[in-house]
Amino acid sequence: MNSSSPRRYAIRPSRPAIFIAALALIAVVSYPLRDVLYLGLSGSVRDSAVLSAAAVFCSETLLKFLMLGAILLTVAIWFRDRNAFWRLICGALGAVLAYALSELLKALVTEERPCRTLEAVTAMACPQPGDWSWPSNHSVVAAAIATACLLVRPALAAVAMLLALLVALARVGVGAHYVHDVFSGLALGALIVLVCIHVLPGLPRRFRSSAVR
Repeated sequence: MNSSSPRRYAIRPSRPAIFIAALALIAVVSYPLRDVLYLGLSGSVRDSAVLSAAAVFCSETLLKFLMLGAILLTVAIWFRDRNAFWRLICGALGAVLAYALSELLKALVTEERPCRTLEAVTAMACPQPGDWSWPSNHSVVAAAIATACLLVRPALAAVAMLLALLVALARVGVGAHYVHDVFSGLALGALIVLVCIHVLPGLPRRFRSSAVR
């Protein structure tokens, strides 16, 4: 069994933090243009059968493939590097926490879906009333999974980030979200996992040190 240090696969927190800040900035900048951006993207997808099929696939099926890939990576890492395995588990806990926080924010903010407020015809049916728009749960989960994977295996960074971005943009394309919804979701999911992966592994050691004192 490979007992290599977790630093072997670690990415310095400053790098993903800069990317998370960029995602949050895009969300803020896009907010004043939310209606124009939404109608332009969702309208273009709706008017093309190929784009509609691709957007629906990325919105739903691609996210499931991303989850499956994370599970397979976790199993593979278990046999090769237990340190990396536990870091990935911390990332999974972060993903669960990010989803829970996203649900809480939805309940507090109660932003209506754009397909309802703008009465737009979309590639997918508009979610039911009470299923709020901000932030995008799909984007939160996609970013959380991608961040956990790339922090443990940096070689997966480009693929993981691309898949998460495709899932997020597809949610706008199918008409379910504004642009600021999905970029906020990406930033939230990535941030929570980043914090969990760099904080949770050290907690048992800190508790033991406190107990000794």
